Amino acid sequence: MDPNKTPDALLDDVGAAFSRLRRRTNQALTDHGMTKRDLTRNLIINVVDEADGEMTVGAVADQLNVDPSVASRMVTDCIDSGYLQRAASAADGRRTVLRLAPAGVELRDRFSRLQRETFEQITSAWTDADRLELARLLTRYADDSGRHA
Repeated sequence: MDPNKTPDALLDDVGAAFSRLRRRTNQALTDHGMTKRDLTRNLIINVVDEADGEMTVGAVADQLNVDPSVASRMVTDCIDSGYLQRAASAADGRRTVLRLAPAGVELRDRFSRLQRETFEQITSAWTDADRLELARLLTRYADDSGRHA
């Protein structure tokens, strides 16, 4: 990082930095034995897990900004693999909602551990204060991004 960059230049670099972050973090996870399919499954599991209310296949498509047929295939893969379960909606028994299965909770937790390990490895030369500040700000950014989606 160039400490002499202007504030505008730093802000202009954010998009490319997020792109590199995603690619490199995913590569680190696949280096730990996770497959590309596991990465997709984890994405679906997190969308279902983080839902404020009931989650449907259509809502997954909306969250991921993909075609409903794409979301349906992704969800079906998670169900067939034992990570998600279909259930009747508590609000409307005619509607089907998605819930994490025990294996989905285990996969989510495994990813969480690997992501933390990767974060700690990448920031191993940082001070604890810098590492925690990035974690705090990144979490805040992610939370705020949900309100602007």
